[in-house]
Amino acid sequence: MLHSTAGWKNMDFKRFSLLIATRTILAMLTLIFLTQAIMSDGYHATVLLLSAVLLIQFFEITRFISKTNAELVRFFEAVRHADFSQRFELKSLGTGFDELGSTFTDILKRIQRVRSNQEAELRHIKAIIEHVPVPLLSIDHNGKITLWNNSVRRLFGTNAVTHIDDMAQFNEDFPKKLQSILAGERTLVHITIDDMEHKLIISATEITTATQQETLLSMQDIQSELALAQLQAWQDLVSVLTHEIMNSITPVASLAKTAVDLVQDVQEKTRTLPAITNEITEELDDVLGAVKTVARRSDGLMQFVTSYRRLTRLPSPNKKTISVATIFDHVTTLAKQNWQKDNIELTASITPQALDIHVDPDMIEQILLNLLLNAEHALITTAGVIEKKNSTPKIALNAFLNVRGHVIIEVADNGKGIENKNMTQIFVPFFTTKKEGSGVGLALTRQVMLAHNGKVAVRNNSQGGATFSLTF
Repeated sequence: MLHSTAGWKNMDFKRFSLLIATRTILAMLTLIFLTQAIMSDGYHATVLLLSAVLLIQFFEITRFISKTNAELVRFFEAVRHADFSQRFELKSLGTGFDELGSTFTDILKRIQRVRSNQEAELRHIKAIIEHVPVPLLSIDHNGKITLWNNSVRRLFGTNAVTHIDDMAQFNEDFPKKLQSILAGERTLVHITIDDMEHKLIISATEITTATQQETLLSMQDIQSELALAQLQAWQDLVSVLTHEIMNSITPVASLAKTAVDLVQDVQEKTRTLPAITNEITEELDDVLGAVKTVARRSDGLMQFVTSYRRLTRLPSPNKKTISVATIFDHVTTLAKQNWQKDNIELTASITPQALDIHVDPDMIEQILLNLLLNAEHALITTAGVIEKKNSTPKIALNAFLNVRGHVIIEVADNGKGIENKNMTQIFVPFFTTKKEGSGVGLALTRQVMLAHNGKVAVRNNSQGGATFSLTF
């Protein structure tokens, strides 16, 4: 094909040269005849005619060459501007470059096909990047940030992120950590976006092109994975502990009850014997009291362990759509029965009023009731503090949609809040600040929220008290 094309081009060029030579020779002959006519007397009309013919011939030679030059210019302009609609039919112009025009057209078609293939491949790559579930962004040497896919845009939401300094709104140390990551390294970063916490594993890769060098960062949110792994670890621990404790305490409880029955039987039999002294009677009473104490504590420990088994036997949620107002009505009716005597004021707010939620109503009502009772306990134990502030004990139950479209339910009180050292421990099984608490309630709340693909968080209020928030 290449040899054939080269042959056509050679033939076209020879034909073009022949046509130019012919026109040039004719012009020269005309010029000779014109010269002879000028030098002879009486040929004025012939001079004028030959002059006109000579001008026409020069014009024709110029036009003949210009037609090919114009087509060449048009070809190169089409290539430069990627105008693939151009066609080159030089045969109709009579320039002799018939095959050259076809070659020009073929070249443009081939460039168009290559361009189309490249664009299709680029669109394919962009589509893949857009649908990668891991957020991807790049930072150039000037700190400019480019968000590459839907995942990273969903992560940052409506927050403006165009420069690395914009990252400070999520964590004041976030920009420094991003700049300090070296290629091939991974680091864990905690950030807060739209009041929602995220734990990100960030990996860095250096990309160098002909014009610039930039750092490509992949950000994998492992918040839910960490929570589930931690929950599974606690469930495994609780399962082992409850199993071992139950195996040990069950026979103790059984023997303690048997001992109580035996001591009581001995007491009944010895009452009719006159030889039994008061000292023996008192000793039997002491033994009975001790054995009853063992039996009572054994029963309490068994009930305590049984309550923890709920953490390992939580059923799957039976979800349905229900209005938040209905859930609020149910839990407040149960929770505030004794609130009037404690002078506790309850307020409820739902925005929008017709807000619905897709959850297991029984589970959510249970954890909300537990949070309300915890708030009541916090207010009762801090009543003196509230009196000093000349404030009424208050509990607020609020529901709304955040900027991400998630349903948020908050339970807030105006007590003295939670000590900072306890913030990270209150959701851990066995941990409690109550004298008679089991440490099950908040751990169960966290487990229920994870089962709903949500999360629970707590913060202290600036005006006093604490707020527990459930994010669905």
